[in-house]
Amino acid sequence: HVQLVESGGGSVQAGGSLKLSCVASAPIGRTCAFYWYRQAPGKGREWVSTIKGDDLIGYDPSVKGRFIITRDNSKNAVYLQMNNLKSDDTAVYYCAADRYSERLCLQKEYWGQGTQVTVS
Repeated sequence: HVQLVESGGGSVQAGGSLKLSCVASAPIGRTCAFYWYRQAPGKGREWVSTIKGDDLIGYDPSVKGRFIITRDNSKNAVYLQMNNLKSDDTAVYYCAADRYSERLCLQKEYWGQGTQVTVS
């Protein structure tokens, strides 16, 4: 079972930046996806961004143009650079990853414990 560990959360003023990291305990298939989700207080978990392979990338409209997702397969890691942060970005941010099995990517089989981001 692969474990995902997020880091990089914290408190920042509006307009500031943070970079989240998520490191997997074992390789995620190069063609498989990493995801970032977030959950604000009193709300459900919402999708933020996906990177599948090296260059298939998507963002929720609320973060597009401000957040950048990247991955480093040599480190089994995915990152989320968050710029121009707003109070609405306050949430617990979760990393998720596919499980590679028999040449298939099983979506979002692995989840991290989350890291808190607070924007004031």
